[in-house]
Amino acid sequence: MEIGTKGAREITVTEDMCASKAGKGLPPVLSTPNLISNMEGTCLDSVMPFIEEGQATVGAKVDVTHMAATPVGMKVFFESELLEASGAKLVFSVTARDEVETVGKGTHVRFIIDQQCFIDNLAKKQK
Repeated sequence: MEIGTKGAREITVTEDMCASKAGKGLPPVLSTPNLISNMEGTCLDSVMPFIEEGQATVGAKVDVTHMAATPVGMKVFFESELLEASGAKLVFSVTARDEVETVGKGTHVRFIIDQQCFIDNLAKKQK
């Protein structure tokens, strides 16, 4: 996996993605959780071709500023870039722009995991 690996994703904001779905009186604009979810997904998609069989990546940290509102029907373009790959740790820069302006930016950390080990650890918690 090379530093500088990039990812991209495009969405069109729907009612289901809006803050107004979370509570009465909130505006019909892209919610922060949906912004972050798409940022994480962009990072994930960018490194999946490099992940070995039996491995996966999991999100560990998000440091994002949601800077502007995006209304229903508008497109949002997500970009990620791998800044650091040290051992299992992957650090990305993430940016989201709608058709008018930058709406979010920040960093995201993921870790490469062994899927079976992860599942085994979950099973221990459930006993």
